[in-house]
Amino acid sequence: MDTTTPAQAPLKLAVVLASNREGRFGPVVADWFLSRARLREDFETDYIDLGEAELPSALSHRPSPWARAALDKVTPVLDAADAYVVLTPEYNHSFPAVLKTLIDWHYGEWQAKPVGFVSYGGMSGGLRAVEQLRQVFAELHAVTVRDTVSFHNAGAHFDDEGNHRDPAGPDAAAKTMLDQVAWWAAALRSAKEVHPYGS
Repeated sequence: MDTTTPAQAPLKLAVVLASNREGRFGPVVADWFLSRARLREDFETDYIDLGEAELPSALSHRPSPWARAALDKVTPVLDAADAYVVLTPEYNHSFPAVLKTLIDWHYGEWQAKPVGFVSYGGMSGGLRAVEQLRQVFAELHAVTVRDTVSFHNAGAHFDDEGNHRDPAGPDAAAKTMLDQVAWWAAALRSAKEVHPYGS
């Protein structure tokens, strides 16, 4: 018999890879991050790769059967999550359109949950994309954590096997960010058990 209470149960963390560009570098970053997140006992980690999700771009209150089938692969994961980490590149000083599509197809799933960020790119390391995402998630009543993991000129920092060449700094940054996500996720989960958000 499982005697774990909801407050003690591992937090469900949904990691979203926000790139669907051909030849993308994102899976390298995602594999690196997931290998760290899955070591933690306070999280159960799910993964959504938007390069494989094939989300419909035309929003509708009555999605077609094809659109509904695509959404049914991601919506339950987002809904069950206590927290999210978004892995995003920076395209033209912003984040990818496919990520906005995922965000806009959902609303209540994001509410009163924390969001952390892992970004990558050129000189900016994707941080301009993250700053814009903070505004988007605020509109959805999500809580974004302060600390991020950012890879400037990301391709130069990983070897051919996907290992970071100098992991101490990124590992520490990932731990800090995940610690913040875990604190907010646990606090908000406990608060919602007493008083559902928006009620």
